[in-house]
Amino acid sequence: MAVNDECKKRFLELKSKRSYRFIVFKIEENMQHVVVEKLGGPRDSYEDLSASLPPNECRYAVFDFDFTTDENCQKSKIFFIAWSPDTSRVRSKMLYASSKDRFRRELDGVQVELQATDPCEMSLDIVKGRAL
Repeated sequence: MAVNDECKKRFLELKSKRSYRFIVFKIEENMQHVVVEKLGGPRDSYEDLSASLPPNECRYAVFDFDFTTDENCQKSKIFFIAWSPDTSRVRSKMLYASSKDRFRRELDGVQVELQATDPCEMSLDIVKGRAL
């Protein structure tokens, strides 16, 4: 599975310049490569990311999560989310599952990985819990 150069470029912009809050990636099945589907602006929220994930199709996403620790320190962690809803096509789920590790290795700087098949598996409370 090839990874489009724009994917790496946009991820670096999220990581170093904080140009985006999130990025949604899609596998173009007919061309067999990963492309950027949507960019979330710096002021977008986790809810905006959740709303960007289709209910019946698989996607990858990265999210720059800002939080405050128990010691009152401001921190940020980059999450990689593998979205694979139960209602998506079996072929699509297999394609995303088999390509995930290779694609994730291209995104140097991801700190937390999350696999979700249902919106409740990637709720903001779960993200907060994984960040701490």
